[in-house]
Amino acid sequence: MIILLYHKKIKYSIVYSVKFLFVKRSVFFILLAIALAGATLGLGASAAASFSVAEKVVVIDAGHGGVDAGVVGVATGERESDINLAIAKYLRGYFAEAGFCAVMTRTTNAGLYGLPTNGFKMRDMKKRRKIIQDNNPDMVISVHQNFCPIPSRRGGQVFYDGASAAGKALAESVQQSLNSMEECVKKSSALTGDYYMLKCTESPSVIVECGFMSNADDDRLLATAEYQKKIAFAVFSGAAAFLGL
Repeated sequence: MIILLYHKKIKYSIVYSVKFLFVKRSVFFILLAIALAGATLGLGASAAASFSVAEKVVVIDAGHGGVDAGVVGVATGERESDINLAIAKYLRGYFAEAGFCAVMTRTTNAGLYGLPTNGFKMRDMKKRRKIIQDNNPDMVISVHQNFCPIPSRRGGQVFYDGASAAGKALAESVQQSLNSMEECVKKSSALTGDYYMLKCTESPSVIVECGFMSNADDDRLLATAEYQKKIAFAVFSGAAAFLGL
């Protein structure tokens, strides 16, 4: 989660006639659905990618973990770190089944800092940076949840490094996909952010704040596996469209 005035601390409707994808997530049907959605929304740059997706590496970063729970849902009491991990795992599944090499910075509820002593947060973030750099990814997607003192604020919000043109393009594609979700009550624009996780590599990187846990409606949605899968697919679709799939 990020704090940005009324964002949090440090830190979608693609036509959902494709809901059957959550049951039958074969590579063919996923990429076919993306192609159709891209044609509808004007996302895809070409009918066929000029590369093999098997050559593409995406690092998926589930924010927080361990003693660093992030924010807590106002209606459910769920921890942001747990929801981040659940969505990140679904996101990894979509990428992997589409043929990408999908790497996660963390796969358990634990943090990456070792012992929870002084400086644990920076150790955690440096470990994430090392994983990113070691894998030389084509893109980085960091999953978080938002929080705002204004409880009416809700919906997904994507951040990117203002110095990265590719990061901006990725963020705008993912944001458009989030805005196309039937649950989206107000469309947002991708925003720049001066955040550590956006500067770990020159590859396009985004932070996806999937919703506001300070909003009871968002919070209840984010706590369900059905919505976690749905928002993960929206993020995946936006990222795939950015690559021209």
